[in-house]
Amino acid sequence: MSELPVVAIVGRPNVGKSTLLNRIVGRREAIVEERPGVTRDRKEVQAEWQGQRFLLVDTGGWVPGGDSLDEKVSRQSEQAIKTADAVILVTDVTMGVTEEDARIADLLRTRPGNQPVFVMANKVDDPSREPLMWEFLALGLGNPWPVSSLHGLGTGDLLDALLAELPDSPVEEDVPAPTQIGEKVFAVALVGRPNVGKSTLFNRLIGEDRAVVHDMPGTTRDAIDTVVETAEGPIRFVDTAGMRRKARIDEGTEYYSFVRALKAVDGSDIALLVIDGTEGITHQDQRLAERIDAAGCPIVVLLNKWELLDTDRRAQVTYEVDQKLAFLGESEVIRISALTGRNVDRLLPILHDAIESYHRRVPTRKVNEVISLAQSAQPAPHGGRILYATQGATDPPTFTLFANKEIHATYLRYLERKLREAFNLGATPIKIRVRQRGN
Repeated sequence: MSELPVVAIVGRPNVGKSTLLNRIVGRREAIVEERPGVTRDRKEVQAEWQGQRFLLVDTGGWVPGGDSLDEKVSRQSEQAIKTADAVILVTDVTMGVTEEDARIADLLRTRPGNQPVFVMANKVDDPSREPLMWEFLALGLGNPWPVSSLHGLGTGDLLDALLAELPDSPVEEDVPAPTQIGEKVFAVALVGRPNVGKSTLFNRLIGEDRAVVHDMPGTTRDAIDTVVETAEGPIRFVDTAGMRRKARIDEGTEYYSFVRALKAVDGSDIALLVIDGTEGITHQDQRLAERIDAAGCPIVVLLNKWELLDTDRRAQVTYEVDQKLAFLGESEVIRISALTGRNVDRLLPILHDAIESYHRRVPTRKVNEVISLAQSAQPAPHGGRILYATQGATDPPTFTLFANKEIHATYLRYLERKLREAFNLGATPIKIRVRQRGN
């Protein structure tokens, strides 16, 4: 199957790479803030210009010779360059050619793939700055393109030239569009507090070092995702930023990271709640579980770093799960090591079962039998009653209940549990809609 051409956006920190991506796709897809280091992982977004589609890859700032985190971020940029069909090198006319610009230009000139490179002189916000761009001829990568990614000036000319060098994108019917409505891909969000091992697990699940892993909390600032082909079809894994209590979110970037993480949960079909087993079940773990559960997203609890616990500590953490996460009901609990891969292979069978349930269709007769038995065992409060029930849709299973009056949310949760048990729906999400009829 044909693939979209890939364009990598690279450059040193804080030159406007994420702003350019947002400008091209026409929405705030990447977090942008006026300080270096906000983007750390590769982020891939489908874009379109003049009817031609391509994949944009936003990267973190390239900082050779920095600390261990800088080195990992730089390797992400280098990997993006290797796999791209074309590269946009973003520079800043207000700063001129820096040592970092020159060094990444050296890397691009010696790249083995010989992809076309477009030097973008960014922040040409008014005509008076345009002459400054000619300094970037010294990079030896051809004429620079004057652009203001913030205001959109010059982006059209740059994209016209870029697309002329790209291979043709495949026709519509040949291109998978997993992020578009009409070809829904089962989405799995990895959530948890900062520094519990989400990105390490993400990299192990997708089979490559896609997310930056570092022992400093808060490394992942944005939600990044990758579609992985499995025997049961494609699965989209979404790595999210560490989620902390709102009271502890004291900077703009972290606030938007928190919002993106919640959005990823709301848009996912199942959530993997990653917990640091060495710390046990914390108050914040409980709050996160409640937030995910309230969104109607089924949860699989992953107790990470299990290999570091002795027998007594393992028994204590198991007891804490039973006590502090009891509201999750029959949610699966798996003890793993994202670092070594221990028990990670148990995840795919669970996800495959959830996908199968996601597409399941139940006969109306059986739905009504389950609802009738449930009401006989425990009638709804205040005279409420379900008169008739049917499954109106799949992906996920959606049940419509016709009631004589308003049904309390607690009772609906009871009915949901009965439906889930009766039809072995496991960890897949369920939607319940209630329509009132007269007595």
